[in-house]
Amino acid sequence: VPAAASDALDGLASMERQVASLVMEGATNREIAGRLFISVKTVEATLTRVYRKLGIRSRVDIVRLAAGRRTQ
Repeated sequence: VPAAASDALDGLASMERQVASLVMEGATNREIAGRLFISVKTVEATLTRVYRKLGIRSRVDIVRLAAGRRTQ
């Protein structure tokens, strides 16, 4: 995870960081659920919390964050 993204993820809970990191790698919700042994619904709920905490609206914004670009 790039430094800028890592800084942004510091305020997240462990599960939220794990899910966000996997999104940054391009994993789908189903893939994330399989890797972390959680349900797809749990992934969705976790992403909702991540979006709220980071002030973003979508997984595209998480990827932009990982790339060091500002979200709009």
